[in-house]
Amino acid sequence: MSERQRTQQGPLVVAIDSSTTSTKAIVVDTNGTVWATARRPIPLLTPAMDHYEHDPALWWRTSHETIGEVLGGLSQADRDRVAAIGITHQRESFAPFSADGTPLANGILWLDGRAAEQIERHGSAHVHELSGKPAGVTPAIYKMAWVTQHHPEWFARADKVTDVLGAIVFNLTGRWASSTAAADSLGLFDIQRRDWSDELLQIAGVRRDQMPELVAPASPIADIRPELAAEWGLARPIPVIAGLGDGQAAGIGAAAVDPGVGYLNMGTAVNAGVESGSYIYNPAFRTHVSGIPGNYVLEVLQSSGSYLAGWVRDTFGDPDHPGDPDVERDNAAAAAIAPGADGLVTLPYWNAVQSPYWDALARGAVVGWRGTHTRAHLYRSVLESICFEMRRNLDELADGTGTPITQLRIMGGGARSGVWRQIMADVTGVPLTVCLEEEISALGAAVLAMAAINAHAEPLADGSPDVASSARAMASFGETVHPDMELHERYRRIAAVHARLYPALRETFQELAALSQD
Repeated sequence: MSERQRTQQGPLVVAIDSSTTSTKAIVVDTNGTVWATARRPIPLLTPAMDHYEHDPALWWRTSHETIGEVLGGLSQADRDRVAAIGITHQRESFAPFSADGTPLANGILWLDGRAAEQIERHGSAHVHELSGKPAGVTPAIYKMAWVTQHHPEWFARADKVTDVLGAIVFNLTGRWASSTAAADSLGLFDIQRRDWSDELLQIAGVRRDQMPELVAPASPIADIRPELAAEWGLARPIPVIAGLGDGQAAGIGAAAVDPGVGYLNMGTAVNAGVESGSYIYNPAFRTHVSGIPGNYVLEVLQSSGSYLAGWVRDTFGDPDHPGDPDVERDNAAAAAIAPGADGLVTLPYWNAVQSPYWDALARGAVVGWRGTHTRAHLYRSVLESICFEMRRNLDELADGTGTPITQLRIMGGGARSGVWRQIMADVTGVPLTVCLEEEISALGAAVLAMAAINAHAEPLADGSPDVASSARAMASFGETVHPDMELHERYRRIAAVHARLYPALRETFQELAALSQD
């Protein structure tokens, strides 16, 4: 929770972040100070290899419970200050619903890898340019095509097929609607028109009338249902504001809204991005609708982030401390290993590879084992490998935009690791400024809610809300980690070896995928 002083006047907003593992709700003031936080877990369902699902009923149930908890902790005078609700969500996830909001099947999530065949069949440079999304594991369009092929009854019976945000909005307001900065992640947009593409809907096997209505980010969608206002002790119905995907929300929460300033989320997956005032299409990264009206976010994504670091610690338990996992002890052991892990290099593709190769069949690899290598060497090599991937991806972003990235705002569970922060700074050669607010995506949704009610600035000349001003007013920062440029040069040489591994192993990965299917 933020340590800054609470404001005793002015509006408060509630923000929801419904993610892969849980739903969080926060209450935030105009300073960006978080007054209250509530969380409910959402179990991850894995009914088959590479299948990752949710019970969609939990998207609303956990939102309902967390909103009730954070509002229940406020005095009536402070509840009367609540002026809006903002929402962010796990991108690319979707589920079919009946008209009354009843889920008709499990929700299929962004990290689900079942649609390799559909990616191969439908993915193309044309689809990427139209949608802004390279062919890969995450866009929903390919998993929708899989559903159309294997379970056509799911969509045949559905009145609506929607993202997580759209499902929550319906339960809050009674309107089937989503934000253009949220629904575009499904990969079904003509992104420059910011509308559904009939061509892409046909590939997915869904109809336009099954899609939620679209609202521009930081704009009111509808007021909450009167019965919810009464239940939560609110004096009046309040507006639900069109939000954005959790990746873009993290950037807004970090106030990464100026040229040369990017965000870097060292979470379960690792992603980084920058704002762009124009649409840029590049095979190396994906393009999203920004939470800043009219803007785009150019983003790189690595599927294996803190997930992979945790996997190594859990799978290869410390033999000196069996059954006693200690992240700090493992980080200290990794810090004691020399940069380069004594010649051990890892391809961190446990969950395929996204930027810049977009290969659903890629696998992990560890190269260079010697008898002198230890568990700590493997752990450090994994941390370094994720940083090598990020350095290459940041270069692609800079080349695509023509603007070098001079500062990164970092957040996510991995950012808590001092050794990993320093390795990331040394490998990328860029200063990393730590964001203090842990619920950074929820804060981004709160920023849009505050901008929608003009809490920090009047609307811009074109009438759109001034999201950037609200972002700057509400962000808070801790230390800045500076790179060791001598180590940066050493890492450049190691990274050159690392960069040759995927091209050398690509055909092997394809053969292994075919063997596993047999």
